Amino acid sequence: MTPGSNIPLSAARVTVDVTAPVRLDVSGLLLTADGKVRSDDDFIFYNQPSGPGVTYRSGGGGAPDAIVVDTTAVPPGIEKIVVTASPDAAGQTFQGIEPTATIRNADDSSVLATFTPPQLGSETALVIVEVYQRGGQWKARAVGQGYANGLAGIATDFGVTVEEPAAQPVTPPQPVTPPPAPVQPPAPPVSAPAAPPAAPATPPPPAPGAGKINLDKGRVSLQKNQTVSLIKGGRPLLSSVKMGLGWEPAYRGKDIDLDASVIAYGPQRNHIDSCYFGKLQIVGGAIRHSGDNLTGEGGGDDEVITVDLGRLPQEVTGLVFTVNSFSGQKFTEVAKAYCRLLDGATGEELVRFDLTSAEAQTGVMMAKLIRQFSGEWDMTAMGDFVKSRTVRGMVKPAAQSL
Repeated sequence: MTPGSNIPLSAARVTVDVTAPVRLDVSGLLLTADGKVRSDDDFIFYNQPSGPGVTYRSGGGGAPDAIVVDTTAVPPGIEKIVVTASPDAAGQTFQGIEPTATIRNADDSSVLATFTPPQLGSETALVIVEVYQRGGQWKARAVGQGYANGLAGIATDFGVTVEEPAAQPVTPPQPVTPPPAPVQPPAPPVSAPAAPPAAPATPPPPAPGAGKINLDKGRVSLQKNQTVSLIKGGRPLLSSVKMGLGWEPAYRGKDIDLDASVIAYGPQRNHIDSCYFGKLQIVGGAIRHSGDNLTGEGGGDDEVITVDLGRLPQEVTGLVFTVNSFSGQKFTEVAKAYCRLLDGATGEELVRFDLTSAEAQTGVMMAKLIRQFSGEWDMTAMGDFVKSRTVRGMVKPAAQSL
Protein backbone atom coordinates (compact mmCIF):
# COMPACT_ATOMS: atom_id res chain seq x y z
CA MET A 1 0.00 0.00 0.00
CA THR A 2 1.01 3.63 -0.47
CA PRO A 3 0.05 6.61 1.74
CA GLY A 4 -3.65 7.37 1.33
CA SER A 5 -4.52 4.13 -0.45
CA ASN A 6 -7.23 1.83 0.88
CA ILE A 7 -8.50 -1.71 0.48
CA PRO A 8 -11.84 -3.35 1.33
CA LEU A 9 -11.47 -5.88 4.12
CA SER A 10 -12.31 -9.42 3.11
CA ALA A 11 -12.29 -10.62 6.72
CA ALA A 12 -14.48 -9.54 9.64
CA ARG A 13 -11.60 -9.94 12.09
CA VAL A 14 -8.25 -8.41 11.20
CA THR A 15 -4.90 -8.10 12.93
CA VAL A 16 -2.57 -5.17 12.37
CA ASP A 17 0.95 -5.96 13.52
CA VAL A 18 3.80 -3.47 13.34
CA THR A 19 7.45 -4.44 13.02
CA ALA A 20 10.65 -2.38 13.13
CA PRO A 21 14.34 -2.94 13.96
CA VAL A 22 13.61 -1.66 17.49
CA ARG A 23 10.98 -2.40 20.12
CA LEU A 24 7.75 -0.46 19.51
CA ASP A 25 4.75 0.51 21.61
CA VAL A 26 1.66 -0.24 19.51
CA SER A 27 -1.80 1.05 20.39
CA GLY A 28 -5.27 1.49 18.93
CA LEU A 29 -7.89 4.22 19.38
CA LEU A 30 -11.61 3.92 18.71
CA LEU A 31 -12.87 7.15 17.15
CA THR A 32 -16.32 8.60 16.57
CA ALA A 33 -17.43 10.64 13.55
CA ASP A 34 -15.77 13.74 15.02
CA GLY A 35 -12.40 11.97 15.14
CA LYS A 36 -12.29 11.73 18.95
CA VAL A 37 -12.38 8.95 21.51
CA ARG A 38 -15.49 8.76 23.67
CA SER A 39 -13.41 8.28 26.85
CA ASP A 40 -10.06 6.90 27.98
CA ASP A 41 -11.60 3.40 27.66
CA ASP A 42 -11.26 3.80 23.88
CA PHE A 43 -7.46 3.94 24.12
CA ILE A 44 -6.22 0.35 23.76
CA PHE A 45 -2.60 -0.40 24.61
CA TYR A 46 -0.41 -2.67 26.74
CA ASN A 47 -1.77 -1.34 30.03
CA GLN A 48 -5.41 -1.41 28.87
CA PRO A 49 -5.41 -4.31 26.41
CA SER A 50 -9.08 -4.70 25.57
CA GLY A 51 -12.00 -2.57 24.51
CA PRO A 52 -15.22 -3.03 22.55
CA GLY A 53 -14.22 -4.89 19.40
CA VAL A 54 -10.53 -3.99 19.72
CA THR A 55 -7.74 -5.75 21.62
CA TYR A 56 -4.01 -5.28 22.07
CA ARG A 57 -1.82 -8.36 21.64
CA SER A 58 1.71 -8.36 22.99
CA GLY A 59 4.39 -10.08 20.98
CA GLY A 60 6.35 -10.74 24.17
CA GLY A 61 9.54 -9.43 22.59
CA GLY A 62 9.77 -12.32 20.14
CA ALA A 63 6.99 -11.21 17.80
CA PRO A 64 5.50 -7.85 16.85
CA ASP A 65 2.84 -6.27 19.03
CA ALA A 66 -0.53 -6.02 17.29
CA ILE A 67 -4.00 -4.54 17.41
CA VAL A 68 -6.86 -6.95 16.63
CA VAL A 69 -10.12 -5.50 15.32
CA ASP A 70 -13.35 -7.51 15.29
CA THR A 71 -15.55 -5.37 13.06
CA THR A 72 -18.66 -7.29 14.12
CA ALA A 73 -18.11 -6.24 17.75
CA VAL A 74 -17.25 -2.57 17.19
CA PRO A 75 -20.05 -0.58 18.88
CA PRO A 76 -22.38 1.77 16.99
CA GLY A 77 -20.99 5.28 16.77
CA ILE A 78 -17.40 4.14 16.28
CA GLU A 79 -16.44 4.83 12.68
CA LYS A 80 -12.69 4.36 12.74
CA ILE A 81 -9.93 2.53 14.60
CA VAL A 82 -6.46 4.06 14.18
CA VAL A 83 -3.35 1.99 14.84
CA THR A 84 -0.35 3.90 16.19
CA ALA A 85 3.25 3.06 17.02
CA SER A 86 6.14 4.77 18.77
CA PRO A 87 9.66 3.56 19.68
CA ASP A 88 9.85 2.16 23.19
CA ALA A 89 13.09 4.04 23.88
CA ALA A 90 12.43 7.56 25.16
CA GLY A 91 13.03 10.27 22.58
CA GLN A 92 14.00 7.88 19.75
CA THR A 93 12.80 8.89 16.29
CA PHE A 94 11.82 6.73 13.32
CA GLN A 95 14.85 7.96 11.36
CA GLY A 96 16.37 4.84 9.79
CA ILE A 97 13.99 2.43 11.55
CA GLU A 98 10.96 2.63 9.27
CA PRO A 99 8.19 0.36 10.59
CA THR A 100 6.01 -1.95 8.51
CA ALA A 101 2.35 -2.58 9.27
CA THR A 102 0.92 -5.90 8.13
CA ILE A 103 -2.85 -6.32 7.93
CA ARG A 104 -3.87 -9.96 8.30
CA ASN A 105 -6.97 -12.09 8.46
CA ALA A 106 -7.08 -12.70 12.22
CA ASP A 107 -8.50 -16.22 11.76
CA ASP A 108 -5.93 -17.71 9.40
CA SER A 109 -3.10 -15.11 9.53
CA SER A 110 -3.17 -14.65 5.74
CA VAL A 111 -1.76 -11.29 4.64
CA LEU A 112 -4.27 -8.79 3.26
CA ALA A 113 -1.89 -5.84 2.83
CA THR A 114 1.36 -4.29 4.04
CA PHE A 115 2.44 -0.69 4.39
CA THR A 116 5.77 0.98 5.18
CA PRO A 117 5.54 4.78 5.64
CA PRO A 118 8.23 6.41 3.48
CA GLN A 119 10.67 9.22 4.20
CA LEU A 120 10.49 9.29 7.98
CA GLY A 121 12.77 11.55 10.00
CA SER A 122 12.10 13.34 13.30
CA GLU A 123 8.80 11.55 13.97
CA THR A 124 8.61 9.88 17.38
CA ALA A 125 5.10 8.48 16.88
CA LEU A 126 2.98 7.49 13.89
CA VAL A 127 -0.60 6.83 12.97
CA ILE A 128 0.26 3.98 10.62
CA VAL A 129 -3.06 2.61 9.38
CA GLU A 130 -6.74 3.00 10.11
CA VAL A 131 -9.59 0.53 9.90
CA TYR A 132 -12.76 2.42 9.03
CA GLN A 133 -16.35 1.97 7.93
CA ARG A 134 -17.71 3.61 4.78
CA GLY A 135 -21.17 2.89 3.34
CA GLY A 136 -21.56 -0.26 5.41
CA GLN A 137 -18.20 -1.65 4.20
CA TRP A 138 -15.13 -1.98 6.42
CA LYS A 139 -11.87 -0.90 4.83
CA ALA A 140 -8.24 -0.28 5.74
CA ARG A 141 -6.28 2.83 4.76
CA ALA A 142 -2.54 3.48 4.79
CA VAL A 143 -1.89 6.71 6.69
CA GLY A 144 1.71 7.24 7.84
CA GLN A 145 1.00 10.49 9.70
CA GLY A 146 3.91 11.40 11.97
CA TYR A 147 4.17 13.31 15.25
CA ALA A 148 7.37 14.90 16.50
CA ASN A 149 6.12 14.99 20.10
CA GLY A 150 5.44 11.29 20.54
CA LEU A 151 2.26 10.00 22.09
CA ALA A 152 1.46 13.55 23.21
CA GLY A 153 0.52 14.65 19.71
CA ILE A 154 -1.63 11.60 19.08
CA ALA A 155 -3.37 11.81 22.45
CA THR A 156 -4.12 15.50 22.00
CA ASP A 157 -5.41 15.08 18.46
CA PHE A 158 -7.77 12.28 19.38
CA GLY A 159 -9.01 13.61 22.71
CA VAL A 160 -7.37 11.14 25.10
CA THR A 161 -7.43 12.75 28.52
CA VAL A 162 -6.43 9.99 30.94
CA GLU A 163 -3.07 9.62 29.27
CA GLU A 164 -2.34 13.28 28.66
CA PRO A 165 0.29 13.46 31.40
CA ALA A 166 1.87 10.35 29.89
CA ALA A 167 1.65 11.80 26.47
CA GLN A 168 4.03 14.55 27.44
CA PRO A 169 7.12 12.68 28.58
CA VAL A 170 8.59 14.33 25.55
CA THR A 171 8.60 17.66 27.36
CA PRO A 172 10.10 16.73 30.73
CA PRO A 173 13.41 15.69 29.21
CA GLN A 174 13.76 19.13 27.55
CA PRO A 175 13.55 21.31 30.67
CA VAL A 176 17.23 21.97 30.87
CA THR A 177 16.20 25.44 31.97
CA PRO A 178 14.31 24.30 35.08
CA PRO A 179 17.04 23.64 37.59
CA PRO A 180 19.24 20.72 36.62
CA ALA A 181 21.43 21.58 39.58
CA PRO A 182 18.74 21.06 42.24
CA VAL A 183 18.50 17.42 41.21
CA GLN A 184 21.66 16.62 43.11
CA PRO A 185 22.91 19.43 45.30
CA PRO A 186 25.67 18.62 47.76
CA ALA A 187 24.32 16.74 50.74
CA PRO A 188 26.11 18.61 53.56
CA PRO A 189 25.35 22.37 52.98
CA VAL A 190 23.96 23.93 56.11
CA SER A 191 23.23 27.14 54.25
CA ALA A 192 20.76 25.40 51.95
CA PRO A 193 17.81 25.26 54.40
CA ALA A 194 17.24 29.00 54.00
CA ALA A 195 16.65 28.62 50.24
CA PRO A 196 14.12 25.75 50.05
CA PRO A 197 11.04 27.80 50.95
CA ALA A 198 11.48 29.83 47.76
CA ALA A 199 12.28 26.75 45.66
CA PRO A 200 10.04 23.73 45.00
CA ALA A 201 9.69 21.70 48.17
CA THR A 202 10.68 18.55 46.33
CA PRO A 203 14.42 18.84 45.56
CA PRO A 204 16.69 16.88 47.90
CA PRO A 205 17.96 19.89 49.88
CA PRO A 206 14.56 20.90 51.31
CA ALA A 207 14.87 18.61 54.28
CA PRO A 208 11.91 18.95 56.61
CA GLY A 209 12.22 20.68 59.92
CA ALA A 210 15.05 19.03 61.77
CA GLY A 211 17.10 18.42 58.64
CA LYS A 212 18.32 15.26 57.02
CA ILE A 213 18.20 12.00 58.96
CA ASN A 214 20.69 9.15 58.69
CA LEU A 215 20.56 5.46 59.59
CA ASP A 216 23.05 5.57 62.48
CA LYS A 217 20.30 4.80 65.00
CA GLY A 218 18.72 2.06 62.92
CA ARG A 219 15.33 1.85 61.20
CA VAL A 220 13.74 5.19 60.25
CA SER A 221 10.04 5.98 59.96
CA LEU A 222 9.63 8.95 57.62
CA GLN A 223 6.92 11.56 57.44
CA LYS A 224 5.95 13.27 54.21
CA ASN A 225 8.81 15.37 52.72
CA GLN A 226 11.38 14.04 55.19
CA THR A 227 14.71 12.88 53.78
CA VAL A 228 17.01 10.13 55.01
CA SER A 229 20.61 9.72 53.87
CA LEU A 230 21.37 6.08 53.10
CA ILE A 231 24.65 6.09 54.97
CA LYS A 232 25.57 4.62 58.32
CA GLY A 233 28.54 5.63 60.42
CA GLY A 234 29.69 7.89 57.60
CA ARG A 235 29.98 4.97 55.17
CA PRO A 236 27.78 4.56 52.06
CA LEU A 237 25.23 1.89 52.85
CA LEU A 238 24.46 -1.11 50.70
CA SER A 239 24.98 -1.90 47.08
CA SER A 240 21.48 -3.29 46.66
CA VAL A 241 18.14 -2.18 48.08
CA LYS A 242 14.54 -3.30 47.69
CA MET A 243 11.56 -0.96 47.70
CA GLY A 244 8.52 -2.84 48.94
CA LEU A 245 5.15 -1.27 48.22
CA GLY A 246 1.98 -2.54 49.82
CA TRP A 247 -1.70 -1.79 50.25
CA GLU A 248 -4.86 -3.37 51.54
CA PRO A 249 -7.98 -4.09 49.47
CA ALA A 250 -10.49 -1.28 49.21
CA TYR A 251 -12.97 -0.86 52.02
CA ARG A 252 -16.06 -3.08 51.96
CA GLY A 253 -13.95 -5.95 50.66
CA LYS A 254 -13.69 -4.85 47.03
CA ASP A 255 -10.51 -5.78 45.19
CA ILE A 256 -8.29 -3.03 43.90
CA ASP A 257 -5.58 -3.34 41.27
CA LEU A 258 -2.69 -1.09 42.24
CA ASP A 259 0.53 -1.12 40.23
CA ALA A 260 3.91 -0.19 41.67
CA SER A 261 6.55 1.27 39.34
CA VAL A 262 9.85 3.12 39.40
CA ILE A 263 10.84 5.83 36.92
CA ALA A 264 14.54 6.47 36.25
CA TYR A 265 15.83 9.95 35.38
CA GLY A 266 19.11 11.56 34.36
CA PRO A 267 20.72 14.75 35.69
CA GLN A 268 18.59 17.03 33.50
CA ARG A 269 15.37 15.39 34.71
CA ASN A 270 15.38 13.47 31.44
CA HIS A 271 13.29 10.30 31.46
CA ILE A 272 15.55 7.28 30.97
CA ASP A 273 13.13 4.37 31.46
CA SER A 274 10.26 3.04 33.58
CA CYS A 275 10.08 -0.32 35.35
CA TYR A 276 6.58 -1.72 35.96
CA PHE A 277 4.59 -4.93 35.66
CA GLY A 278 4.78 -4.76 31.84
CA LYS A 279 8.55 -4.18 31.80
CA LEU A 280 10.12 -6.10 34.66
CA GLN A 281 13.76 -5.08 34.07
CA ILE A 282 15.41 -1.84 32.96
CA VAL A 283 18.91 -0.31 32.74
CA GLY A 284 20.58 -3.64 32.07
CA GLY A 285 18.78 -5.47 34.87
CA ALA A 286 20.01 -3.12 37.61
CA ILE A 287 16.33 -2.41 38.39
CA ARG A 288 13.91 -5.34 38.59
CA HIS A 289 10.18 -5.62 39.32
CA SER A 290 8.60 -8.57 41.14
CA GLY A 291 5.46 -8.64 38.95
CA ASP A 292 1.83 -7.61 39.20
CA ASN A 293 -0.49 -8.07 42.19
CA LEU A 294 -4.09 -7.62 41.05
CA THR A 295 -5.89 -7.30 44.39
CA GLY A 296 -3.62 -6.35 47.29
CA GLU A 297 -4.51 -9.62 49.01
CA GLY A 298 -1.94 -11.41 51.14
CA GLY A 299 0.46 -10.35 53.83
CA GLY A 300 3.64 -8.38 53.35
CA ASP A 301 4.66 -6.29 50.37
CA ASP A 302 2.37 -6.56 47.37
CA GLU A 303 5.04 -5.60 44.82
CA VAL A 304 8.80 -5.28 45.26
CA ILE A 305 11.28 -3.36 43.12
CA THR A 306 14.94 -4.31 43.54
CA VAL A 307 17.57 -1.66 42.76
CA ASP A 308 21.22 -2.66 42.47
CA LEU A 309 22.71 0.73 43.31
CA GLY A 310 26.20 -0.46 42.52
CA ARG A 311 25.22 -1.42 38.96
CA LEU A 312 23.20 1.67 38.10
CA PRO A 313 24.74 3.62 35.20
CA GLN A 314 26.14 7.02 36.17
CA GLU A 315 23.51 8.64 33.97
CA VAL A 316 20.81 7.51 36.42
CA THR A 317 20.69 10.16 39.14
CA GLY A 318 17.08 9.99 40.31
CA LEU A 319 14.45 7.29 40.90
CA VAL A 320 10.79 8.01 41.66
CA PHE A 321 8.62 5.19 43.04
CA THR A 322 4.95 5.42 42.13
CA VAL A 323 1.70 3.53 42.67
CA ASN A 324 -1.24 3.71 40.28
CA SER A 325 -4.81 2.46 40.51
CA PHE A 326 -5.23 0.81 37.12
CA SER A 327 -8.73 -0.35 38.10
CA GLY A 328 -9.72 3.31 38.41
CA GLN A 329 -10.55 3.37 42.11
CA LYS A 330 -9.34 6.44 43.97
CA PHE A 331 -6.84 6.29 46.82
CA THR A 332 -9.61 7.40 49.16
CA GLU A 333 -10.94 3.86 48.63
CA VAL A 334 -7.67 2.15 49.54
CA ALA A 335 -7.53 0.94 53.11
CA LYS A 336 -3.85 1.87 53.50
CA ALA A 337 -0.70 2.10 51.44
CA TYR A 338 2.96 2.21 52.38
CA CYS A 339 6.47 1.85 51.02
CA ARG A 340 9.55 0.55 52.80
CA LEU A 341 13.21 0.34 51.86
CA LEU A 342 14.97 -2.95 52.63
CA ASP A 343 18.57 -4.10 52.67
CA GLY A 344 18.74 -6.11 49.43
CA ALA A 345 21.08 -8.68 50.98
CA THR A 346 19.54 -9.25 54.42
CA GLY A 347 15.93 -8.12 53.94
CA GLU A 348 16.27 -5.82 56.96
CA GLU A 349 13.80 -2.93 56.90
CA LEU A 350 15.69 0.38 56.86
CA VAL A 351 13.11 3.06 56.05
CA ARG A 352 9.32 3.07 56.12
CA PHE A 353 6.75 5.61 54.94
CA ASP A 354 3.04 5.13 55.62
CA LEU A 355 0.57 7.06 53.51
CA THR A 356 -1.57 8.56 56.25
CA SER A 357 -3.73 10.80 54.07
CA ALA A 358 -5.33 10.24 50.68
CA GLU A 359 -6.83 12.22 47.82
CA ALA A 360 -9.46 11.21 45.27
CA GLN A 361 -6.83 10.52 42.60
CA THR A 362 -5.60 7.39 40.81
CA GLY A 363 -1.82 7.87 41.16
CA VAL A 364 0.61 8.69 43.93
CA MET A 365 4.35 9.37 43.99
CA MET A 366 5.45 7.52 47.11
CA ALA A 367 9.19 8.22 47.40
CA LYS A 368 12.30 9.22 45.49
CA LEU A 369 15.96 8.25 45.63
CA ILE A 370 18.45 10.94 44.60
CA ARG A 371 22.14 10.36 43.94
CA GLN A 372 24.26 13.04 45.62
CA PHE A 373 27.50 14.54 44.25
CA SER A 374 29.34 12.45 46.80
CA GLY A 375 27.88 9.28 45.29
CA GLU A 376 25.61 8.41 48.21
CA TRP A 377 21.84 8.21 47.88
CA ASP A 378 19.10 10.08 49.75
CA MET A 379 15.51 8.86 50.08
CA THR A 380 12.66 11.37 50.44
CA ALA A 381 9.08 10.46 51.36
CA MET A 382 6.65 12.13 48.97
CA GLY A 383 2.97 11.10 49.15
CA ASP A 384 2.01 13.41 46.27
CA PHE A 385 -1.15 12.50 44.35
CA VAL A 386 -1.60 12.67 40.57
CA LYS A 387 -4.45 11.94 38.17
CA SER A 388 -3.10 8.93 36.26
CA ARG A 389 -3.99 5.26 36.10
CA THR A 390 -0.67 4.22 34.53
CA VAL A 391 3.02 4.88 35.01
CA ARG A 392 3.12 6.74 31.68
CA GLY A 393 1.05 9.50 33.24
CA MET A 394 3.54 9.82 36.11
CA VAL A 395 6.60 10.60 34.00
CA LYS A 396 6.10 14.36 33.76
CA PRO A 397 4.97 15.10 37.36
CA ALA A 398 7.70 12.83 38.72
CA ALA A 399 10.32 14.71 36.67
CA GLN A 400 9.03 17.98 38.09
CA SER A 401 9.39 16.60 41.62
CA LEU A 402 13.13 16.08 41.28
